[in-house]
Amino acid sequence: MNIDDKLATPHESRERLQEDIVMEPRQPDHTSKDIEKQSLDPLPPAQIPSAPSAPSVSSLSSIHPTPKTQSHLSTYHRAQTYLAAEISTTHTDLLLLCCCFISGLVDSTIYDAFGTFVSMQTGNTVFLGLGSSTPHNTSKPYGWAKSFVSLVCFALGCFSFSHSTRLLGNLRRGTLALSFGVQAILVFIAAAVVQGGVANGNINTITDDIDWWEVLPIAFLSFQSAGQIVGSRALSLAEIPTVVLTSLIHDLTTDRMLLAKPRENVKRNRRAAGFFCLLGGSVAGGWIAEGTERMQIPLWIAGGIKVGIAIAWALWPAKKRSPV
Repeated sequence: MNIDDKLATPHESRERLQEDIVMEPRQPDHTSKDIEKQSLDPLPPAQIPSAPSAPSVSSLSSIHPTPKTQSHLSTYHRAQTYLAAEISTTHTDLLLLCCCFISGLVDSTIYDAFGTFVSMQTGNTVFLGLGSSTPHNTSKPYGWAKSFVSLVCFALGCFSFSHSTRLLGNLRRGTLALSFGVQAILVFIAAAVVQGGVANGNINTITDDIDWWEVLPIAFLSFQSAGQIVGSRALSLAEIPTVVLTSLIHDLTTDRMLLAKPRENVKRNRRAAGFFCLLGGSVAGGWIAEGTERMQIPLWIAGGIKVGIAIAWALWPAKKRSPV
């Protein structure tokens, strides 16, 4: 501040101050207008938020299954639970007695046609042993080969059925139905091989020592026969082996309660019934084969019975759970 400013009167000082204010240019205030302009300007494309995309039908169905999908899932779950249930072993001996009848039916037919067995491997073992001493100038120098094939296929069948059913669950409803369903298919294949003429099915015209095409039905029938005895072991019904009578007759005749009342000795009853069922099947197979002169007829019948057994397993009641 200079000397003149100090000496000026208050009125003069006020006038000078107003002049300075008038002379000084006022800076424009763009703050409010700029903010308003910026709020109206559109955002660049990169800054504009994109709207959320609608979920696809497949993703919606996976998150929230439709009623139709839920119905399919529930049906599959019920079927899986039903087939995985263990069956009740009550009266299962009735189905094994049907297997005894099948063994007699098939074995009598095959022996009448080809001179070998597909179930009773004791006889095949004897035939195999006799083959080493049979001179080659006889009418059937290679008959032992059929017995050898039957023995090998039966052993393979025992191995396959036992391990597969043990893996799936021996007493499960689906396992037993599948096992006997496979057996039925193999019997049908053997019957079809004969029916189609691949192997000679006319019993009265089979005079050659061996026709190597005969090995096919023998192999299929021997393999499936093993499933029967595996099933009897799984059901803990060793008194009905279904494919052999030697041990059955021994156990029957040496039973201490042989003369007991029927309800007091169930195992004795099962052994006796198994013997007569196998004997009845043998008689039926012989009469049918001789009457029709076609070995495939008893095979078709045996396959049909096995289909019935497989269906019976699929419908068999489940094991009752003991209350906790």
